[in-house]
Amino acid sequence: MTGRGAQWMDAFRTQLWPLPTLAVALAVVSGTVLPALDAAVDGQLPESVTVFLFSGGPEAARSVLQAISGSLITVTSLTFSLTVVTLQLASSQFSPRLLRTFTSDRFVHVTLALFLAAFAFALTVLRSVRDESPGTSLFVPEISVTVAFGLAIASVIGLVLFLAHLTREIRVETMMRRVNVETQETIDRVFPADRPARGPEPVPSSEAILIHSTSSGFLTSIHQGELMRAAEDFGAVIRIDREPGSSLVEGVPFATAWPIEPGTAFTRTVREKLTEHASAAVATGFERTNVQDAGFGFRQLVDVAARALSPGINDPTTAVHVIGHLSVLLGRLAERNPGPEHLTDENGRVRVVVSLPELKDLLDMAMNQPRQYGAADPAVAGRLIMLLQELTWCDPEGHYRREISDHLGRMRDAVGAANFSLAERRSLLDQADSIDLMYAKKLNPGNKENI
Repeated sequence: MTGRGAQWMDAFRTQLWPLPTLAVALAVVSGTVLPALDAAVDGQLPESVTVFLFSGGPEAARSVLQAISGSLITVTSLTFSLTVVTLQLASSQFSPRLLRTFTSDRFVHVTLALFLAAFAFALTVLRSVRDESPGTSLFVPEISVTVAFGLAIASVIGLVLFLAHLTREIRVETMMRRVNVETQETIDRVFPADRPARGPEPVPSSEAILIHSTSSGFLTSIHQGELMRAAEDFGAVIRIDREPGSSLVEGVPFATAWPIEPGTAFTRTVREKLTEHASAAVATGFERTNVQDAGFGFRQLVDVAARALSPGINDPTTAVHVIGHLSVLLGRLAERNPGPEHLTDENGRVRVVVSLPELKDLLDMAMNQPRQYGAADPAVAGRLIMLLQELTWCDPEGHYRREISDHLGRMRDAVGAANFSLAERRSLLDQADSIDLMYAKKLNPGNKENI
């Protein structure tokens, strides 16, 4: 599981300002140091090198640097405007929870950094250009002006690439793919492929205490190492009752702790220390993130499907594509033994229980709203039934048969209540019946070759 390092990296990755700010700082330093290098090698470079350097006088150098700095700040303003418009479009057309996808786009960060660095470098070098006058000698930083020219050309190319990138990024297919990839990475991080099966859930004793939250916000990450140290230091079992992505309210319980040794009770000091350490091990924020929240990607995709199925947009094709991405994620989860995490001490005793989503919870999220808003459309209804069919293929041992059958029954009810033609209803119900047949064949080893 990730720690504070991943939390800080995620916060850094989703901000627009860090990389451009670093680029401006480096450009200012370079714009100060490079003219000094120009002065040190002035007149000493071979002709084979100087032929490629700027060869104008002070006025020409000032004109070039002023043109570069003036045009690049305009281009930077245009780039910011286009980025803001894209964010507004993503928020209103698809889902406000997709904004993190855009703000974490590394291509946007690099483009803004290039523009601002070129502007800052040209402006800084402009200070070093001097005319000949009493007490001062003529100086034109040929290398620095040439570098500024090169940055300007790179910025023009960057603008063209940025426009091409932006037109691709605002496509809903691109956004869904990015959310899918990020969510798969979160699933791999939270539920690794070698995750062992869980043992029995520890039962709180009569001496259990509730731990209240000391802050409000979304639970963004849980630092398991800190919880484990607190549990061992104070002889406790700590259970975090809220999953990453849940909303915590200050003063409301979010965890439970009880003594590891039966028949003992916590002192007041220990209760206070447990509350302090458990609260410090849980990070909250004003928005959900992908650090440990495997359900956040599901929420983003379902929001896009719900918006597409609204009467104002009425785009069932997008909803069908979203359901396809949800099916991929659920199939990956079915192979990862999702559910709470049990941390044990060296004696094999469970000391920390971290609540994590079960497949049932995420299947409910993936199915309920699309079914409610889109079951009247035969394409959406058929894709939802196909999702259950694909999840059945990914569940060869039948661990999730009850959950799949439950949603299958709901889909049958929705299809029966919808205003479909007789042929459409029959086709959808036959598709649903094939899932029961798949499980029947799985339970009969003699028919495995027919699955």
